[in-house]
Amino acid sequence: MGARIEHLVTSGTFSLDGGTWEVDNNVWIVGDDTEVVVIDAPHDADAIAEAVGARTLRAIVCTHAHDDHVREAPKLSARTGAPILLHPDDLPVWELTHPGRAPDGELADGRAVDIAGIELQVLHTPGHAPGAVCLYAPALGVVFTGDTLFSGGPGATGRSFSDHSTIVDSIRRRLLTLPLDTVVHTGHGPSTTIAAEAPGFDQDLSGEG
Repeated sequence: MGARIEHLVTSGTFSLDGGTWEVDNNVWIVGDDTEVVVIDAPHDADAIAEAVGARTLRAIVCTHAHDDHVREAPKLSARTGAPILLHPDDLPVWELTHPGRAPDGELADGRAVDIAGIELQVLHTPGHAPGAVCLYAPALGVVFTGDTLFSGGPGATGRSFSDHSTIVDSIRRRLLTLPLDTVVHTGHGPSTTIAAEAPGFDQDLSGEG
C-alpha cells in the first residue's frame, strides 16, 4: 500500500507566559506499511508509538516548538531512535521545554522530508512562532499547518515569540498560493481546505489572532 495519512488526537496542556490551558492536539502520521514520520509529538508518547506500531519511525517532525507540540518528542525519540527535526529559529522556544536536549536535525525552507516514496516539502511560515513550518505533500494533496492556519483563520499571536502581521503574510505568501483543493490538516481541531480559508484573507486582517 502506498503512502497514506493517519490521525491521532492526544490531550494535555499548553503552557506559556505564565498561563496553562487544556488542549487537544492532532498528531499526523504519514507513511506506508513499512515506514512513517510523525508530525508533532504532544502529550502521550506511548499512544503515538502504539499508532506507529512495528513500522520504522524515520523522523519526528515538529511544526513548531510550543510545549504542547514537542513535550513528548524526546521520549518518543528515545523509544524509537527517530531523530527530532525542528526549524532552528524555534530553538529559543524549544529550550523553554527541553533545555538539556537539543533537536537532532534542522528543518529548512525549501527542503523536503522524504517518506514512503513521497515528499513533505518544508514551508517556513513564521508568525505563530518564529520557526513555525508547514509541510506540503503535493502527491497527497495536503498541507500540514501546525498552528499557522486553522479552520476559520490564522493561529494565535497574542503570546511571546509571535506576531500577527507576520503570520498573515506567511499564510498569504506560502499557503494561499497552493492549489485551492489542497486539504489543510491542522494542529488542533478540524481539517479544512485552502479554498475554504482563502476568502478570509481578502480583507485586511489587522487584529490579533
